[in-house]
Amino acid sequence: MSIRLDRGAVFEPSELGRRRDDLATALRELRRASGLTGDRLAARSGISQSKISKIETGKVLPSAVDVERILRALNASPDMIEEITSLTRLANTQFQDWRSTLRRGLRHRQRELAAIEADSTELRYFLPTMITGLLHTPEYARASLAGNPGDLTQAIAKRLERQAVLYDRSKSFTFVLTEAAVRWPLCPADVMAVQLGRLASLAVLPNIRLGVIPVAQPHLPEGPLSTFTVYDSRLATAEVFAGAIIMRDPRDIAYHRELFSLFVSYARFGDEAIALLTQWAEEFRHGS
Repeated sequence: MSIRLDRGAVFEPSELGRRRDDLATALRELRRASGLTGDRLAARSGISQSKISKIETGKVLPSAVDVERILRALNASPDMIEEITSLTRLANTQFQDWRSTLRRGLRHRQRELAAIEADSTELRYFLPTMITGLLHTPEYARASLAGNPGDLTQAIAKRLERQAVLYDRSKSFTFVLTEAAVRWPLCPADVMAVQLGRLASLAVLPNIRLGVIPVAQPHLPEGPLSTFTVYDSRLATAEVFAGAIIMRDPRDIAYHRELFSLFVSYARFGDEAIALLTQWAEEFRHGS
């Protein structure tokens, strides 16, 4: 299975997350070939010598900006710049396969998500197929995890605990859901009606923008391929059946922010969103 991060890049999951050492080696060899010491490179690039050393030994993963400064200081050729920039992108992309997540336990996954949310200020969620965990009722959360092995009690409890972050007014959340995600009948109709009621109630919080894209909307953009989340301008994640792709390269983050803005432009927010959610909840209640 190949993974497309944007229109110009297709990566194999086996490549993702293993390129850190390759990048460290490439930068170290390039510095040596230039005849510069670590101290000289640090002075030229404006990066501390200790950080240069940690980058070259793989202890620190350099950002795209770090690599650009190092390549400029080394007077790297255009071909070398292209090669190492591509390697940097791979090194800053990780594939977290679902089987490994299950082996570690879903409660640990909930703790990881809580840590990312705690460190973020602006959070953007595009949800084309299902409602995300931060918005779940307990019954919907239980149904969403029901197909996974083991005792799910702790995972459900941790997921519900995470929801406290929604009431932190220092953070802003934007959720964009398609009508398909909202109306996907994961639970019995009465439970779905309660879940949609929760969405409508959260939509009135001042730090939350919750929008829905109805299928009746004319001229919708290209089909939504996957769920993705953007945390500030530092991290983007995308979900596929086999796992999650974690992206730290600024180009990938910028691409997903632009894509999110596109879907936002087609979404209904505020009173319009609440009216649609209320209508759909009533349809679940009355079996329409």
